[in-house]
Amino acid sequence: MPQRSETAQQVADLLRTARQSLGMGLAFLSRMDETVQHLEVVDSVLPLQDGMTQPRATSFCQLITDGVLPPVIPDVTRFPAADRLPGTEQGIRSYISVPVELSDGTVYGTFCGAGFVADPQLSDRDRVLMEVLAHAAAMIVEPEVRQRRRNAVIERRLRPVLEQGGPVVLLQPIVDLATGRRVGAEALSRFPHEWNQPPDEVFADAGLIGQRENLELAALRRAADHLREVTGYVAMNISPATLFAPAGLEFLTGLPLDRVVLELSEHDPIEDYERLKEILAPLRARGLRLAIDDVGAGYSSLRHIVATGPDVIKLDRSMVSGVAHDAVLHVVVDALAQLARAVDATVVAEGIETAADAAALAELDISLGQGWHFDRAVTAAELHDRYALTSPDAAGPGRPLTAPAGPAVTSSGTPR
Repeated sequence: MPQRSETAQQVADLLRTARQSLGMGLAFLSRMDETVQHLEVVDSVLPLQDGMTQPRATSFCQLITDGVLPPVIPDVTRFPAADRLPGTEQGIRSYISVPVELSDGTVYGTFCGAGFVADPQLSDRDRVLMEVLAHAAAMIVEPEVRQRRRNAVIERRLRPVLEQGGPVVLLQPIVDLATGRRVGAEALSRFPHEWNQPPDEVFADAGLIGQRENLELAALRRAADHLREVTGYVAMNISPATLFAPAGLEFLTGLPLDRVVLELSEHDPIEDYERLKEILAPLRARGLRLAIDDVGAGYSSLRHIVATGPDVIKLDRSMVSGVAHDAVLHVVVDALAQLARAVDATVVAEGIETAADAAALAELDISLGQGWHFDRAVTAAELHDRYALTSPDAAGPGRPLTAPAGPAVTSSGTPR
């Protein structure tokens, strides 16, 4: 028999307790789908295996659920409806079945015992024992049941997105804080509003069903399409796992890398820095810029910076919002700016929402910024060449100082 999971083994132990306590030859946990009864975990004196199936309509459990048979059957031959079942033909002579009910009240399946001889002593007292064991089994299987249900919901949501080529990808301008000139834009994925989920949660959900790489690659392809439509560079987010995958590397190799900034999140663990550097080396030699995103949001960013020598350090919005009026943030941002200069990296401040913060960051020698003060994520056609820095009343978020940018040109506009 294939090795059981820890959950299945715990259920099997309960089944053995039931079988031995009742003196039966077979006990099992079953789950019903539309037409089939699945014997998910089996404990038997016979060489039976987990995962067997039988037609639902001709199972003892279904007839008991329907009220045709009682839950406790000391002698199946005394019930004409049972006497005609395949199980009876195969030698079952006594039977007991109770529902396995989850905490939300839904019935997962049945907890059953079958004997190969009639048992006049089988009674409601034995049913109580089975109900106690079934409740314990429900507590054991419920986490996996919830996981399967969650994954099914994720699958239903994401499948149409993947089939349509990926999420909508918009662009948020990245602006020179000294001049207001747009030097690039970050590609940001957007999912249906009714999902009520930020993109990072959607990508994490995709990972739960083994689709993160596919979803990331679809988003990256949509981001790369913008390179033909806008000037400057396009910053693209990628997880280390997708970067390490052959398909991810193949995709990046085909891009005009002098116009790409690749962002690795501070939140994404990097297990093998040497492999990361090995993969990135030929790409960076062709002009790819590497950015460490979300710096200041956690503890991994400094290690990422030291290990990778990035071209760009992106300050997390938690370090940026309110910097104009917060002395502590002022000191922290200044320290991070000095660190960036020491490793020859450009700093991009994310989450700038006020003219005061934009001005304070510029005084701290932060080169570039992005945030709602300039514009939200927009289509390529809605990007502008230049944005207001300190006059939000005259040229508020998204209000250009020049006309919208035209088609892409060969100038890279990269941050270094």
